[in-house]
Amino acid sequence: MKKIQLSKLTSLLSLFFFALALWLLRRELHDLKFKEILTFFGKLPADRVVMAIAFTVLSYLALTAYDALALLYIGKRIAYWKVALASFAGYAFSNTLGMPLFTGTPLRARLYSGWGMTAIDITRVVLFSYITFWLGFIGLSGAAFLLDPVAVPALLHLPVASARPVGALFLLLILAFLVGSFLRRRPFVFKGLEFSVPRPPMAAAQIVIAAADWACAATVLYALLPPTWNITFVHFLGIFLFAQVAGLLSHVPGGLGVFESMMVLLMPPQQLPTSPSELLVAMVAFRGVYYFLPLLIAAVSLGAHEIVRQREQVGKIARAFGGRAPDVVPQILAVTTFLGGAILLVSGATPEVHSRLFWLNDILPLPIIEFSHFLGSLAGVALLFLAIGLQRRLDAAYQLTLLMLGGGVVFSLAKGLDWEEALTLALMFGALAPCHRHFYRKTSLTAEPFTPGWSVAIAIVLLGSLWLGFFAYKNVDYSRELWWQFTLVHGNASRFLRASVAVTAVALFVALRHLMRPAGPEPAPPTEGEIDQAAKIAAASPRTYAFLALLGDKEIFFNDTGSAFVMFGVERRSWVSMGGPVGPEKERAEMVWKFRELVDRHDGWTCFYQVSERMLHLYVDLGLTLVKLGEEARVPLTGFTIEGRSRKKLRHAWRRCADEGCTFEVIPPEEIPAIMPDVERISDDWLRTKNTREKGFSLGFFDQGYMRRLPLALVRKGGVLVAFANLWPGGEHEEISIDLMRHTVDAPLGVMDYLFIELMLYGSQQGYRWFNLGMAPLAGLEARSIAPLWSRLGSLVYRHGEHFYNFQGLRAYKDKYDPIWEPRYLACPGGLAFPLVLADIATLIGRGFRGVLAK
Repeated sequence: MKKIQLSKLTSLLSLFFFALALWLLRRELHDLKFKEILTFFGKLPADRVVMAIAFTVLSYLALTAYDALALLYIGKRIAYWKVALASFAGYAFSNTLGMPLFTGTPLRARLYSGWGMTAIDITRVVLFSYITFWLGFIGLSGAAFLLDPVAVPALLHLPVASARPVGALFLLLILAFLVGSFLRRRPFVFKGLEFSVPRPPMAAAQIVIAAADWACAATVLYALLPPTWNITFVHFLGIFLFAQVAGLLSHVPGGLGVFESMMVLLMPPQQLPTSPSELLVAMVAFRGVYYFLPLLIAAVSLGAHEIVRQREQVGKIARAFGGRAPDVVPQILAVTTFLGGAILLVSGATPEVHSRLFWLNDILPLPIIEFSHFLGSLAGVALLFLAIGLQRRLDAAYQLTLLMLGGGVVFSLAKGLDWEEALTLALMFGALAPCHRHFYRKTSLTAEPFTPGWSVAIAIVLLGSLWLGFFAYKNVDYSRELWWQFTLVHGNASRFLRASVAVTAVALFVALRHLMRPAGPEPAPPTEGEIDQAAKIAAASPRTYAFLALLGDKEIFFNDTGSAFVMFGVERRSWVSMGGPVGPEKERAEMVWKFRELVDRHDGWTCFYQVSERMLHLYVDLGLTLVKLGEEARVPLTGFTIEGRSRKKLRHAWRRCADEGCTFEVIPPEEIPAIMPDVERISDDWLRTKNTREKGFSLGFFDQGYMRRLPLALVRKGGVLVAFANLWPGGEHEEISIDLMRHTVDAPLGVMDYLFIELMLYGSQQGYRWFNLGMAPLAGLEARSIAPLWSRLGSLVYRHGEHFYNFQGLRAYKDKYDPIWEPRYLACPGGLAFPLVLADIATLIGRGFRGVLAK
């Protein structure tokens, strides 16, 4: 039986906790009417709202201090405005959407990387900030639980009746941390990274700053409570912290529903002068002030930053990829689109303002109002699903999202003059409209897979809006006539019922369509017909690695038109593409995504091996980690000659073989069968002499079918064949290269140099621009102390690993041809998956585990 992935299990638990929270809220608020909530909203004092906004600003200022303190800890200096932008935007997204490792953290990492910080630096900043976050919570909770302990409801079935023992434990943990900061001198080592214990002043600053952040966040909600409520701030603080950590542990985005239900459960009824309805109103206002408002400001700030960044071309990524779009833009627009859908669904589930309806009825007939309400809800559920397409950069999703947002503006005004809602959707429309260039993929919307995270997020919004609708109209007695009741003021419940059925039907239809779609093809060796098709595409490709598809040891995945392909191998969970997609340039970006989707359907890890700089932005879009593998040598062939002082050694090697009677020729594929026995004999002798075995995947091996497909370069001595190399002639005369190059034991000394020189002269005469000498593994990796761990480790192996592989010798041999060295990368999942991916690639190249250990 297939094992359940941890991410899927976490998503199911999130959905379970959200549903449980809705049930608890319904139970606790069974006597509350929706009209009471609207009344309480209208009575919120303006000065209290201003106070809440002020403490929200203070809280987010404290959050920016997390990163500022972390940069001081690692000894990095970055302008405060940059730190503030990165931390504010990151925390605004992670606070609202939850799952900080997949929302705020990547956003901060991408901004910091553009300002020159390495992956190691960013990791240390994130980890330091994460520890600071919890230090503040533990310290403040410990104090609050001890001073005025929270009574734990029996409904939660926890082993303690009061939070006082937890408070004592928390303060002991803080004391242990402070003592450790005094006594611990040696750093901790985690996965090759060193983390020193902060000195006492910095440790104290961590606790104070984070505690201030938590206290300010609690004050935002406390300020929104009615002043008549008889509850002290210290006791409220303990309840707030208890409910917040419950929301965090539930993995529900923003703790939505879980936080609210815990607050209602933990609030002591004897201290409240009225029903919990005022608390619910305050928490809704709290969501708007502390979560939604900063999220909108963060989105606008990031948009402004990206505009300036594009204009000034600031940062390494911008310089490397010219005017290409930053990879955070589609993510932000996907989130705002998702929120737009949620707004439309929530609006459709709640009653309209009566005064606006009466005014609207003087302008529009009732059928238009009814139809607008219905279509507004459908536009809302459509936006939830379209957000997935925006994240995956689909052009169709962009076009339809503009249509749905524009329609949402019209429907919001036509169903109840919801100008606030219409204005929000119009701002989203204005932010999306000029960003068409970011959505370049032409694939079908229905072909996109749903990740567990997106599925749960959509389910939470749908369940939440349905719950809110039934809560709002629980005082309306159900009858069959409700479905066909069309009235202005008393028809709100009927409109909700009709729209909710349509929304649910659309969501179920989309879900069933994805569940019932055929699975992606299982990997299988290519047929002769597929190899023939790949050979035609490879012959037109300007990069010669495309001819590796002709070996037949890799699966070949074609696009729908058969004009492009990805060749890949599968080892355990690693699906490794050899190089990038092969085919017309306009098809390559789409093939990257299609391969990713194929791998996702098989629960694998997407990897691209030995890729060039040109397409790195696409692999970043997929969320892959980039690791430098080494450098590839390409010799310019325009005007190539062995004359002149700089080519003296090459000229000497060439003449020595020529003087011994060596000759060079290139024969076409149709002439190869006649000499195949001699070629195979030379290959077998070469393998036996070198005491090695054939490799594969990224290296060719001797196979008669493969050898017959390509031209062959031959070296004869006195008419006897002594060396050969099969040619890879690239398309458009861009580059020419070789794969197998083998010679006899009695071949003249320097025959390889002779063959290379003749091939370069041949390529120059044929009009090729480059001769590809292949990779020098681990060459060009930095060994600096601030370089990434992989780079330092690779540099160490390169300098001291000659016993296992001739790293430096290979680089020096290719260097004498004066090549241009170009970096090559591996794009794959990071973290703990990375070493496993490396082992899987080694197994593919070695054609089995034995080949990894043997030569």
